[in-house]
Amino acid sequence: MSMSTSERRTSPRIRFEHPVPTQLMAIDGTWRRECTMEDVSEEGAKLTVGSSIEGLQLKEFFLVLSSVGLAYRRCKLAWVHGDQIGVTFLKRGKKARAARDETIV
Repeated sequence: MSMSTSERRTSPRIRFEHPVPTQLMAIDGTWRRECTMEDVSEEGAKLTVGSSIEGLQLKEFFLVLSSVGLAYRRCKLAWVHGDQIGVTFLKRGKKARAARDETIV
Protein backbone atom coordinates (compact mmCIF):
# COMPACT_ATOMS: atom_id res chain seq x y z
CA MET A 1 0.00 0.00 0.00
CA SER A 2 1.16 3.54 -0.64
CA MET A 3 -0.09 6.92 0.56
CA SER A 4 -1.73 9.24 -1.96
CA THR A 5 -2.93 12.76 -1.20
CA SER A 6 -4.69 15.60 -2.97
CA GLU A 7 -5.02 19.24 -1.98
CA ARG A 8 -8.82 18.84 -1.59
CA ARG A 9 -8.58 15.96 0.87
CA THR A 10 -8.38 16.57 4.58
CA SER A 11 -7.23 13.06 5.55
CA PRO A 12 -4.57 10.83 3.99
CA ARG A 13 -5.64 8.23 1.43
CA ILE A 14 -4.36 4.68 1.36
CA ARG A 15 -4.05 3.29 -2.16
CA PHE A 16 -4.13 -0.50 -2.48
CA GLU A 17 -1.58 -2.28 -4.67
CA HIS A 18 -4.32 -4.78 -5.53
CA PRO A 19 -7.91 -3.42 -5.43
CA VAL A 20 -10.07 -4.90 -2.67
CA PRO A 21 -13.29 -6.71 -3.76
CA THR A 22 -16.37 -5.04 -2.22
CA GLN A 23 -20.07 -4.54 -2.99
CA LEU A 24 -22.49 -1.64 -3.05
CA MET A 25 -25.85 -2.51 -1.49
CA ALA A 26 -29.12 -0.61 -1.13
CA ILE A 27 -30.09 0.32 2.43
CA ASP A 28 -33.18 -1.90 2.04
CA GLY A 29 -31.22 -4.71 0.33
CA THR A 30 -33.12 -4.47 -2.98
CA TRP A 31 -29.96 -4.23 -5.14
CA ARG A 32 -26.23 -5.03 -5.05
CA ARG A 33 -23.34 -4.19 -7.37
CA GLU A 34 -19.90 -5.79 -7.40
CA CYS A 35 -17.06 -3.28 -7.16
CA THR A 36 -13.44 -2.93 -6.11
CA MET A 37 -12.01 -0.39 -3.67
CA GLU A 38 -9.04 1.40 -5.23
CA ASP A 39 -8.23 3.66 -2.27
CA VAL A 40 -9.70 4.67 1.07
CA SER A 41 -9.44 7.38 3.72
CA GLU A 42 -11.19 8.09 6.99
CA GLU A 43 -13.79 10.11 5.04
CA GLY A 44 -14.43 8.06 1.89
CA ALA A 45 -13.21 5.79 -0.89
CA LYS A 46 -12.69 5.51 -4.64
CA LEU A 47 -14.39 2.49 -6.21
CA THR A 48 -14.49 0.85 -9.64
CA VAL A 49 -17.99 -0.50 -10.33
CA GLY A 50 -18.40 -3.63 -12.45
CA SER A 51 -21.86 -2.84 -13.87
CA SER A 52 -24.12 0.16 -14.43
CA ILE A 53 -25.30 2.22 -11.47
CA GLU A 54 -27.73 4.23 -13.59
CA GLY A 55 -31.16 4.47 -11.98
CA LEU A 56 -30.03 3.26 -8.55
CA GLN A 57 -30.84 5.20 -5.37
CA LEU A 58 -27.37 6.42 -4.39
CA LYS A 59 -28.33 9.13 -1.90
CA GLU A 60 -27.52 6.62 0.83
CA PHE A 61 -26.31 3.01 0.56
CA PHE A 62 -23.90 0.49 2.08
CA LEU A 63 -20.37 -0.35 1.01
CA VAL A 64 -20.08 -4.01 2.03
CA LEU A 65 -16.48 -4.83 2.91
CA SER A 66 -16.76 -8.54 3.76
CA SER A 67 -18.17 -11.50 1.85
CA VAL A 68 -20.60 -12.28 4.69
CA GLY A 69 -21.72 -8.67 5.12
CA LEU A 70 -20.48 -8.22 8.68
CA ALA A 71 -18.19 -5.27 7.83
CA TYR A 72 -19.79 -2.33 6.05
CA ARG A 73 -19.90 1.47 5.90
CA ARG A 74 -22.93 3.67 5.26
CA CYS A 75 -22.17 5.95 2.28
CA LYS A 76 -23.43 8.56 -0.14
CA LEU A 77 -22.28 9.16 -3.71
CA ALA A 78 -19.72 11.97 -4.05
CA TRP A 79 -18.82 11.80 -7.77
CA VAL A 80 -18.93 9.62 -10.91
CA HIS A 81 -16.25 9.39 -13.63
CA GLY A 82 -16.86 6.54 -16.07
CA ASP A 83 -16.77 3.25 -14.17
CA GLN A 84 -15.20 4.89 -11.11
CA ILE A 85 -17.14 6.54 -8.29
CA GLY A 86 -16.23 8.37 -5.12
CA VAL A 87 -18.17 7.70 -1.93
CA THR A 88 -18.32 9.68 1.29
CA PHE A 89 -18.70 7.71 4.51
CA LEU A 90 -21.63 8.87 6.67
CA LYS A 91 -21.17 9.18 10.40
CA ARG A 92 -23.58 7.53 12.83
CA GLY A 93 -26.68 9.63 13.43
CA LYS A 94 -26.01 11.99 10.50
CA LYS A 95 -29.01 10.73 8.47
CA ALA A 96 -31.35 10.93 11.46
CA ARG A 97 -30.38 14.55 12.10
CA ALA A 98 -30.67 15.39 8.38
CA ALA A 99 -34.13 13.77 8.15
CA ARG A 100 -35.35 15.81 11.16
CA ASP A 101 -33.93 19.01 9.64
CA GLU A 102 -35.70 18.31 6.32
CA THR A 103 -39.10 17.70 7.92
CA ILE A 104 -39.12 20.88 9.98
CA VAL A 105 -40.41 23.69 7.76
